[in-house]
Amino acid sequence: MQRRLVLDAVRSLRTHVTAEQVYRDVYASHPSVSRATVYRNLSNLASDGEIESIGVIGGSAVYDYNCGKHYHFVCEECKRVFDVESYIPGMCDMVAKPDGFEIRGHSLSFTGLCRQCRIAASL
Repeated sequence: MQRRLVLDAVRSLRTHVTAEQVYRDVYASHPSVSRATVYRNLSNLASDGEIESIGVIGGSAVYDYNCGKHYHFVCEECKRVFDVESYIPGMCDMVAKPDGFEIRGHSLSFTGLCRQCRIAASL
């Protein structure tokens, strides 16, 4: 049940969420669920491929409900994470073949300023 609550929270927030945001969402309707339980379930869900762990951004672990092939853009100013729907087919083969790697997964993030922060910086 707790695993389902955490997964439902990630999906219902429909954005790139921190573990703390998921905990607050779950806690609002189920205050008996501990922070440790939420964090553990997030880790398990990511390991099982039901959500994607993007990594630590701005000091917080960030998760994505979208497990489809896509990349991310992280704004250095506001720390928001955006989906980048462009995908480079064959990239894993280009990386793996020359050195004989066996790639089991990958993530790619771009960094810079989002449109809003870029405009604000130019004012």
